[in-house]
Amino acid sequence: MNSDVQIAGDPLAVPHLMPPVPAHPSTVAEFAGLARAVAADRASWAHLVRYDATSRWYHRLRTGPGYEAWLLSWVPGQGSGPHDHGPSSGVLTVLQGELTEITGGTGPHGGARRRLRAGAQRVFAPGYAHEVVNDSLAPAVSLHIYSPGLTEMPMHGKTHEHGTRGAAASPLSLQDVLRG
Repeated sequence: MNSDVQIAGDPLAVPHLMPPVPAHPSTVAEFAGLARAVAADRASWAHLVRYDATSRWYHRLRTGPGYEAWLLSWVPGQGSGPHDHGPSSGVLTVLQGELTEITGGTGPHGGARRRLRAGAQRVFAPGYAHEVVNDSLAPAVSLHIYSPGLTEMPMHGKTHEHGTRGAAASPLSLQDVLRG
């Protein structure tokens, strides 16, 4: 009796029958596209979300060559504190609820405020400083993709009225920042 390989030939010898090699993002547009794809696949992340009233909850959702993706939850009043992302570029996507991004100021009411509703994306380069807060009345969930993977988040300036803390003399570790 003939085997399938004897009848049809070796599928590995016919490149067009091979599944495509998974592409890894390498451009800003590809990282934004990855974030949109993850956001659309709610079943892949919704069951992981937890809410913690004492600190922002976070979970590393995936990693790939030169990047990592983090899932964060925010209860009302929680914020990141003013910070940048060291040498990493990033894409912030709001998956559920709404967040406020504050840029360009360190005082309690300083800086430009941008409301980010579910589906909104912000793309940033290394050194981009901002603060993200949940100043709504409902919990929020966001996806953060960093390239290269996040290794530091230097904190800037004073705290804001949302209970966020931000003064630091030197960069904090990722775990220190995500805990606070």
